[in-house]
Amino acid sequence: MRELSDVSTVSDDPLVLWVAQGMSPGVRAWANRGTVAVACPDLSCRDRLVIHGDAGDAVPLLNHALAEIGPTFRPIGDVDLIAEVTEVVEDLEFVSAFGWMDTDVPPPVEPDAAEWLDDADDRDVAALLESAMPDSYAWPGRPGVNRWAGRRDDDGTLIATAADAWSAPEVGFISGVATDITVRGHGHATATCAVVIGDLVRRHGQAAVMVDDWNTPAIAVYEHLGMRRRHLASARFA
Repeated sequence: MRELSDVSTVSDDPLVLWVAQGMSPGVRAWANRGTVAVACPDLSCRDRLVIHGDAGDAVPLLNHALAEIGPTFRPIGDVDLIAEVTEVVEDLEFVSAFGWMDTDVPPPVEPDAAEWLDDADDRDVAALLESAMPDSYAWPGRPGVNRWAGRRDDDGTLIATAADAWSAPEVGFISGVATDITVRGHGHATATCAVVIGDLVRRHGQAAVMVDDWNTPAIAVYEHLGMRRRHLASARFA
């Protein structure tokens, strides 16, 4: 499949459409009846291969796709599907479970919640990430990271931030969510994410984020903002 319309005809799943990235250069897609696989290199710092559909159809599809694109691509999909294919595909091992959350409804936004930043704020964003979220995938200037929103305290210090990063035409994506450790628990991340999620829904029709299962504070923020949780998993070649 070479066109986004071909992919969406088989599946309009938000995860599939996100990995498809509008079928930008380098993206590959395959289908086996109602099951689809889409591969995108260097998407949110990983070579990603999403599979969606029936496990029986997914196994030959996955083998075919990986023969073409190579073992650097990590299959991701619903946790039960990944568990089933790792039992069958040789040398493919289950790595971890995590969450995908999405919404197509803009959340309420506080009048003074947060604002979109400009390039002059990149140094402040990087400083906040270095102290509060050093393992963030999104950083100022990294390819695919489009723009940042942030919230400052009364002294003008940036205390919370979140990025529009690796968004697809049909699915906006949020990353780089960080809050200064001295002011966590006061709603700063919620206020900042509300601005980003709302804008992504209006621009793309829906917004999504990936979150680790152990990160209960982040999950609570996204649920409060109306995002639905879905259990995914990833696999890799041993």
